[in-house]
Amino acid sequence: MIEKIEHVLDEYVRPKLSEHYGNVKVLDYKDGVLDIKLEGQCSNCPSARFTVEDVIEIEVKKHVPEVEKIVLIEGVSDELLAFASKILNKKL
Repeated sequence: MIEKIEHVLDEYVRPKLSEHYGNVKVLDYKDGVLDIKLEGQCSNCPSARFTVEDVIEIEVKKHVPEVEKIVLIEGVSDELLAFASKILNKKL
């Protein structure tokens, strides 16, 4: 199922997001629920929810009807937190 979802994202979603220097990452799929994270300029964007609803959700549900719900997971990655910690502790 993930391969089918990734194909739809590659074909219909990622080209649109790349126009805004963004991307989408699939985190998990289980029981009709797709967890995603927006990356690049799309992460933590004020319009992120609209991007999910108006672009990602429409395309994914149209081409993969098994996906019933898309959940946007927001937050900072562990890598970014570690990098920030090093900067704050002047260990770079």
